[in-house]
Amino acid sequence: MLIAQISDPHMRAAGQLYQGLVDSNTMCAAAIATLNALDPQPDLVLLSGDVVDTGTPADYAQARHVLDRLRAPLLAIPGNHDAPEGFRRCFAGQPGLAASGPLHVDWSGDGPLRVLGLDITVPGAHHGRFDAAAEDWLARALARAPDRPVLLMMHQPPCDIGIGCIDAYRCFGEDRLAALLARHPRVQRVLCGHVHRLTMRAFGGTLLLTAPSTTTAIALRLAPGAEPASHVEPPALLLHHWREGAGLTTHHLPIGAHPGPFPFF
Repeated sequence: MLIAQISDPHMRAAGQLYQGLVDSNTMCAAAIATLNALDPQPDLVLLSGDVVDTGTPADYAQARHVLDRLRAPLLAIPGNHDAPEGFRRCFAGQPGLAASGPLHVDWSGDGPLRVLGLDITVPGAHHGRFDAAAEDWLARALARAPDRPVLLMMHQPPCDIGIGCIDAYRCFGEDRLAALLARHPRVQRVLCGHVHRLTMRAFGGTLLLTAPSTTTAIALRLAPGAEPASHVEPPALLLHHWREGAGLTTHHLPIGAHPGPFPFF
């Protein structure tokens, strides 16, 4: 089973630029084109939050226009830049999306992997929170099929990743989540966005990844107190490849066309 992950496209209304500088709509369209050109095609595409930048109806209309080009099925969760009701209208009919309340996702599908998406956004804030209600939802969801491998998707990572300006806006309640995951070893990955970079670390007895953004990358400034900044680095996406007997392998795939292929390796 092949599952692609894109994140943080920060799409804007038609004709508008992200931060007044970057054409995030065109960059997300390039990510969709890269996915549509894959052979084999992904069985599923995950979008781990910050679908749009300002949460306006015009933002979501543009997002729908771009995302409708995608050939593979799509599962999305909101990020801190999304507006809950705008998001719900944009993704109405998405399989497994909660009809009311938090925008959690419980997707089973026909393949070997199950996907659970956590809405850990906090209205009006940029950090996330894994609270008692989220714990209850996730515990019940995991208990429904305790022997089936699971991918858990959330927007803000529930841990520090070493970049101070983004760590301040992580998902809090991390000890609560780590304890729950430690009781469910079938969770193969915790897949996050928010950081606009690929990072990896152990968490709750599994492996946590953050996906790069299809737009800008948050500057890799690891010095304490470093000023926040971003770069327009080559955008990328992740491919999570499940093989029976081998488990899950994650690949980093740059977006767009590049020189090659050449007859060597």
